[in-house]
Amino acid sequence: MEIQQLHLSDPSGVERGLAAAASFAADLVLVFAGVRFFEHAGFAASLAAHFPTAIRIGCSTAGEITQTGVSDGTCVITLARFAHTRLRVASTVLQCMDDSFAAGERLAQQLTGPGLRTGIVLAPGVGINGSALLKGLIHVLGPTTPLAGGLAGDGGAFRRTFTLTPEGVSEHAIVALGFSGDHLVFGHGSFGGWEPFGPSRRVTRCSANVLHELDGEPALSVYRSYLGEYARDLPASGLLFPFAMVDEGRHELGLIRTILGIDESTGSLILAGDIQAGGYLQLMHANTDRLVDGAERAAESAGESAARSVAATPADQPATPPGLTLLVSCVGRKLVMGERVDEEIEAVRTRLASGETVTGFYSYGEISPFTPGVACELHNQTMTVFRLAES
Repeated sequence: MEIQQLHLSDPSGVERGLAAAASFAADLVLVFAGVRFFEHAGFAASLAAHFPTAIRIGCSTAGEITQTGVSDGTCVITLARFAHTRLRVASTVLQCMDDSFAAGERLAQQLTGPGLRTGIVLAPGVGINGSALLKGLIHVLGPTTPLAGGLAGDGGAFRRTFTLTPEGVSEHAIVALGFSGDHLVFGHGSFGGWEPFGPSRRVTRCSANVLHELDGEPALSVYRSYLGEYARDLPASGLLFPFAMVDEGRHELGLIRTILGIDESTGSLILAGDIQAGGYLQLMHANTDRLVDGAERAAESAGESAARSVAATPADQPATPPGLTLLVSCVGRKLVMGERVDEEIEAVRTRLASGETVTGFYSYGEISPFTPGVACELHNQTMTVFRLAES
């Protein structure tokens, strides 16, 4: 597996940057960039012109990630050439939020096939039910196919997000990439680092990702009572105080839900993913040190699961071959950490193999198994780590 990476600061420099790398015979062109790149006329056409035989996928972000840390409004293009791995791309147009489950099924039907081992999914960050999307994918692929990826961002505005498919740039398309092959080495990790506060509350009325009542009271009223002075900045301040889903014994289920919007007329909260009727939610808050520790734990988990996949390859192969690590972290974490946000990227890098290439983005929802061997979930407020290499 060979990798080359470009980091461009302005849309006007895309053509020049791509021309400098055009001699690299890429199988995959993976793009994470600020909205202004996707809005720039000719962006997708330039990628297609310079890499016509490569699979070209990507999305807009709330921050771009490379080895050196986090950038805003830039463009990170990662070129990869595989020696043994087979790639299969799938895309579909999301008609509306209620189409999310069916869209997941459509994607999975294009991806499914002999030897599929893992995949990446990139979807719009607004107008979608990410939980339903994943349920549709799992309904066809089954719960044992691990997926990585996330929902696109637009710098925290929550207005217009974009994805890149082989057909071009879209506000409504979902794209997925499947990986097959016996030499594939991959691992997943996901961790939050948020701390609970206040009592857990029972979900007495909800509809998919809309939370209407907690303990029989309007959810918005309950939420505002905990936020105090932060309540005046809703819904933006909701990124700082997500909910953890907990069971009847008040044990965390490993899923966090971010507040994306509020409905004053009904007193409801619109969350980034589905919640369980009759389940329990507990408010969370964070400090930077805990979030950095969480990022490091996610990287450790990804490394451990990658090492297990290497164990099945011939003994003369290196134990931890360098490859590509995809980081998808939540925009809420970025807001909490502020100027210290680079620290969570550095924490991950300390756990990676020498020579590893890092790419990724800050998202409106992260896709990953919570732990290796379990079905994928839509996460909020986590750092997810996906390591990919060839033995």
